[in-house]
Amino acid sequence: MKFCSECAHPVTLAIPPDDTRPRFVCSHCGAIHYQNPKLVIGSIPVWEKDGAVYVMLCKRAIEPRYGYWTLPAGFMENSETTSDAAQRETFEEAGANIQLHELFSLINVPHVHQVHLFYRATLLDLDYAAGIESLEVALFTEAAIPWNEIAFPTVEYTLRRFFSDWNRKAGFGFHTEDIRQPMALQA
Repeated sequence: MKFCSECAHPVTLAIPPDDTRPRFVCSHCGAIHYQNPKLVIGSIPVWEKDGAVYVMLCKRAIEPRYGYWTLPAGFMENSETTSDAAQRETFEEAGANIQLHELFSLINVPHVHQVHLFYRATLLDLDYAAGIESLEVALFTEAAIPWNEIAFPTVEYTLRRFFSDWNRKAGFGFHTEDIRQPMALQA
């Protein structure tokens, strides 16, 4: 940040009185600009058929990780609830109609200033199509998931916990994780 969003004067990085962290502060108007983590919200859309479970994944048409597979997810918008964001992102990226269930995973990713949340969801029909941020949308069984082509560690973590819970047949838990190191990108 270089300029104050209140008065357009330059800002400096300083620790404001009664604070413990450096913040961007405007020396002209005194505004303190707090920068907080962004929420990435998504869903785990599932289709069940003949005792098998299929999870919907989207192949990314945007960077980062263009061409890699992910769950439908994206940044939460102002004036949305987390469930609103999960449904919107699922529809935008996959054109999918879902019934949202409980929050399944919460993953802190402090090195990129993000928190990722994924809800379990049931696909209401098979009428879906790739949105502008997706190259392709497909349903995968656990064995068919392209594990080496998953875009983000938060998605892999969520998928592995989902299938673990599914296979135990003891119900779904709530899963949390902290991913503190940047991922090693595959070629």
